Amino acid sequence: MLSRRAVLLFLGFAVLLIAIHLPLLTLPFHWDELGQFVPAALDLYRDGSWVPHSTLPNVHPPGVMLILALVWQAFGYSILSARLTMLMIAAAGVFFSFVLAKRLSAKAVSRTGDPVASQPAFAAIVFLVAAPLFYTQSMMVLLDMPAMTLTVLALLLFLDGRYLACAIASTALVLVKETAISTPMVFAGWLWFHEKRKHEALYFLAPAAALGLWLLELHHATGHWLGNDEFARFNVNQSLGFSHIVYSIGRRLYIHFLSDGHFLGAAALIAGWRMLRGKEWTIAGLVALAQTAVVTLLGGAVLDRYMLPVLPILYAAFAVAGSVWSRRVRLSVQGAMVGLFLLGWFWNPPVPFPYENNLAMVDFVRLQQQAAGYLQDHQSGKRIATAWPFSRSSVRRSAALSASIAANCACSSAVRERV
Repeated sequence: MLSRRAVLLFLGFAVLLIAIHLPLLTLPFHWDELGQFVPAALDLYRDGSWVPHSTLPNVHPPGVMLILALVWQAFGYSILSARLTMLMIAAAGVFFSFVLAKRLSAKAVSRTGDPVASQPAFAAIVFLVAAPLFYTQSMMVLLDMPAMTLTVLALLLFLDGRYLACAIASTALVLVKETAISTPMVFAGWLWFHEKRKHEALYFLAPAAALGLWLLELHHATGHWLGNDEFARFNVNQSLGFSHIVYSIGRRLYIHFLSDGHFLGAAALIAGWRMLRGKEWTIAGLVALAQTAVVTLLGGAVLDRYMLPVLPILYAAFAVAGSVWSRRVRLSVQGAMVGLFLLGWFWNPPVPFPYENNLAMVDFVRLQQQAAGYLQDHQSGKRIATAWPFSRSSVRRSAALSASIAANCACSSAVRERV
């Protein structure tokens, strides 16, 4: 049972996330939301279809879509209910990340003797909430932020030795994001080879079995193990090319250790990497490395949001490693890092980036709305050409909706001029 203090802490995080997203709670859905995950959730909500039919089916499991379908069943379909649902999941992720950071930083706190307000766990959570990627992803109907929440929960349960509960959480995790199978594999490998607890290691066959059942259902419905051939070619075959792997590795290094204020966190790691020792840091590091490896080798788009499950571990490492500095230096560097994060909400980096990484996503959606409104007023009833993924979708849409998606191509250059 959660203590009263834990419940209040979760509610505090929930209120904070809702407050900082208040102007965006009814923002129309963005690219992948409207192209894949919202239609898939609506198919489950309207006719109980586990495999979507109003958009191209793919390998992504239906966990998040099921949550949304249940919420819409209770409260009715709306953008507001979807965004609030995702923010509640994000609040749970922040709460679990705080508990994890406290656990990972316990030795550092005992060494420094700093007051509670200066403990690394607080810095780690400020990093997470302030990070531009987490800010936008925490309200979006996508898979990676819920995968972050369940990854941290599973890791906490494993570190507590609650292996059966961890296996259940890991099963829920892989039914949210298939690439998260790396996490229970790390747990099973640790128990089997390091702890020699082979009986408990077998618990982690459950996530693999659950993912296997989903793939069987997907193959039965579509005739393809990954949902469709195009998805498999782009996300598996092409992603395993040498040049793509080199680019993907470079992108992951940039996101982790250079982008926004991460270069300051990397400086802390260089200075205090010796603080990250012990069994718990080893397991957490293996989880982070395994997840990074999977989404580096697989996934044609190399989207930064795939790294969300790694961020709580990375930010805890930044905060703990920084404990080797004096309090004045540490707080100055951490304050600068948070300031750069907040700037990153509004400032577009000079390198190509997915608009969903910061508030460029909002501008993109507003541009689509303007283009759709114009075409609805001036070209109503005419055929509107669409770009991926709507050009391949079987669902019927109004001219305004089709136009809003077609505007993705036409308006892309205008978004870059917002700075």
